[in-house]
Amino acid sequence: MIDVTSQRLMTVAFVCGLNAAAQGRQGCTVVTLSDPPRDVVRCPGLTFEAERATQYRLIDRNQDGTPEGARVSGGAVLIDVDPSRRGGFQILTPHATAAVRGTTYAVDVQQIQTSVFVAQGRVAVQGWQTRERVVLGSGQGVEVVPGQALEVKNWSPQRASRLLGRFGR
Repeated sequence: MIDVTSQRLMTVAFVCGLNAAAQGRQGCTVVTLSDPPRDVVRCPGLTFEAERATQYRLIDRNQDGTPEGARVSGGAVLIDVDPSRRGGFQILTPHATAAVRGTTYAVDVQQIQTSVFVAQGRVAVQGWQTRERVVLGSGQGVEVVPGQALEVKNWSPQRASRLLGRFGR
């Protein structure tokens, strides 16, 4: 795992095998966007966006330059996984795991909970403490709070827009 906090883009570029021009052998690119401020890692079949203040580490277990997941300890990320991508993508938080194959979803990690919202596709979410597992579909979300049962809810358009708006969507 590579920490992406203080030397954000340099570290992301390293983990994704990118050269100084931010173009890698595997086709990954890293860009910084300013409105709203966020870092974007694009690899074949995957776009990973992190708000500027997000604390995360990309996971590249096989070291092929394409991350298989990320550990997020604070802040929000937006993930867009193409269904044709080989292998899934997994977000690990202090409260839950969100795993997917082919979808667009957002994860917001706060001190006491993790919120997961699916814009498109399906995402499996499992709480660390209770080991309870739910599958979310498009328009659904869940709050993972230690010690509480997982309850899948249809998010209002306003709530979904507030979260997705943090990524310019």
